[in-house]
Amino acid sequence: MSQQTAAATENDGATASVVVVDYGLGNLRSVTRGLERAGAEVTVTDDVSTFPDADGIVLPGVGAFREGMENAGPYRDALLDAAERGQPVFGICLGMQMLLTSSEEAERAGQGDVQGLDLIPGRNVRFAQGQKVPHMGWNELNVERDHPLVEGVDGEYAYFVHSYYAEPDSGDAVVTTTDYEVEFPSIVANEAGTVFGTQFHPEKSGETGLQILRNFVDICAEE
Repeated sequence: MSQQTAAATENDGATASVVVVDYGLGNLRSVTRGLERAGAEVTVTDDVSTFPDADGIVLPGVGAFREGMENAGPYRDALLDAAERGQPVFGICLGMQMLLTSSEEAERAGQGDVQGLDLIPGRNVRFAQGQKVPHMGWNELNVERDHPLVEGVDGEYAYFVHSYYAEPDSGDAVVTTTDYEVEFPSIVANEAGTVFGTQFHPEKSGETGLQILRNFVDICAEE
């Protein structure tokens, strides 16, 4: 079991307690640092018993969809329970893709159908043939629907590194879009708005990312 608690040091005090799920993938240090700067008291843990007492849960992720879902297998029920409780659940990059139902990535790799968390019904698809992948670098966020996560970021730029993107079953799940020859969802959320994810890395996105993390901490503090 790995567990590390870090208190916010650059703010007057933590405004919410946030659990970052340590399932073996993801840049935990930079995510933790970003959340601390945003005012959160952060616990990095692989212990699901800590989930219910947190104000919010972050599912980071870097890597392939199948590996992510295999590693996150022991946490599936706890994450689904958190969503059922209405606890804010925030997926980042691969973590966002894992919130959906499935991904073409596993099929393209000959790994068959891999089940995602299905908290936001939909599928992750690869950018079209001929497009440069991965989509890497800074790109614009265009807000499509109201959500507290995107307060103050319409038209701002965030940092992306990905070859697949989300195609939710419902257009209502799309919070922001970004143009990369195709317009793709860069932030998605469930109908209740309590489960959401960013395709980009807020912890690497400068002031825009910090604003999103602050918005997340505010959401957690209000729950």
